[in-house]
Formats: sequence, C-alpha cells, structure tokens
Amino acid sequence: MRIAIGSDHRGLALKEVLARTLRDWGHGVTDYGTHRPESVDYPDFAAPVAQGASEGWFDCGIVICGTGIGASISANKVRGARCGLCRTPYEAAMSRRHNDANVLALGADVTPPDEAIRIVRAWLACRFEGCRHARRVDKIGRLETGGEV
Repeated sequence: MRIAIGSDHRGLALKEVLARTLRDWGHGVTDYGTHRPESVDYPDFAAPVAQGASEGWFDCGIVICGTGIGASISANKVRGARCGLCRTPYEAAMSRRHNDANVLALGADVTPPDEAIRIVRAWLACRFEGCRHARRVDKIGRLETGGEV
C-alpha cells in the first residue's frame, strides 16, 4: 500500500514511529514532514497528505498534530478527503467501513505510540462497506461542491 504521512512538530516523534512501522509492514511511505522539532503549522503538512490521498497518488494518508484536531480540520478542507480523527482501533475501523475515510488523523499528545500502532493497524485492515453508507458519503461529496444534501 502507498501511504502518505505528515505531522507538525508536536507529532514528529509519533510520525517517525509510524513511518518506520509502516515500512516494516511492507508499505511504501512518503513523508511530507516535518523533519525538525521547530514549530511549524499543521496545515502545511495535512493538506498535501490529504490531496495525495484524495487524488489517488496514495492509497491513503495519515496526519498528526498535538490533538489531531487541527490536522483533521485541515485535511477535511481538501476536496475528496475524508479524514477521521480516531482515538481507538474501533473508531478507526468504523471510519473506513462506514465513512470511507482516506485520511486518518491522530493526536500525538493524547495517543501513546503503542496505541497509535493498534489504531493504524485496524484502520488499514478495513475497507468501505458501501451499501447504505455510500448514500451518506455521496452527500458529503455534494457538500464539498456547495450542493444540498
């Protein structure tokens, strides 16, 4: 699987752990940074990850900041990105199964690395179920273009 990953300075350590883990699992990983501990802005990294996932350059993306909130908001501003901020493996699985999430957001300040690895494993293991959920995802797409639900 081709996975894009990016973080701000607060997510740097967790990003490095996850990138290494994903590579160990055999995935191709493109790291959009940051690569240094100095303060940076999460939209600068969340946007290209989300764009790559939404345009099919990557199979999916992972964005990380302190709480995951800013990174998820930023990613969700990209047309075609469906980013879920997940705190548990169950939430991660459901974000894929029911919401067709193509970007996962994590909060480095609130998610220990071992739990983040479990969340990512659960997220990657699931696929969109379609059916009644497809109707809801289609409505989200219409909202992106100013359409009505």
